Amino acid sequence: MEAVLWVVLAVVLAIAEAFTATILVIFFAAGALAAAGAAALGAGPVIQVIVFAAVSGLSVGALRPIIMRHARPALETGERPFGIEAIEGSRGTVVEEVSADHGMVKIDGELWQARSVDGQEVFLPGVHVRVVKLRGATVQVWHDDLPDL
Repeated sequence: MEAVLWVVLAVVLAIAEAFTATILVIFFAAGALAAAGAAALGAGPVIQVIVFAAVSGLSVGALRPIIMRHARPALETGERPFGIEAIEGSRGTVVEEVSADHGMVKIDGELWQARSVDGQEVFLPGVHVRVVKLRGATVQVWHDDLPDL
């Protein structure tokens, strides 16, 4: 029965990791799975808690730095950005007037909903803009007078 409780805890922690951006909670889920294994082998509650703490602590201490090193943004590593990082900083052309509440820009052949960064500036069709931030499926743009990233 104790093994089932540890497995349930591991599942809850793994689900919680999906809602965080820390890459931390998953290591406690691994510790809970290890404790479930100890419980299944007949270890007492104290040993189970020790296994949970040890595996969680060692995972955080040994694996998290490696994962975080590989998860650095492309701008820090000098690699070519992709995904969200490729959109932010890219240039586009206004195809439908961009203001605080509506607009469209074309970026690398794709149409994106757009808003001005400050909410006050209006960009007319044909104007070249720079993507400052991506929020969901909407880009926030500003004048294309920023230096290259």
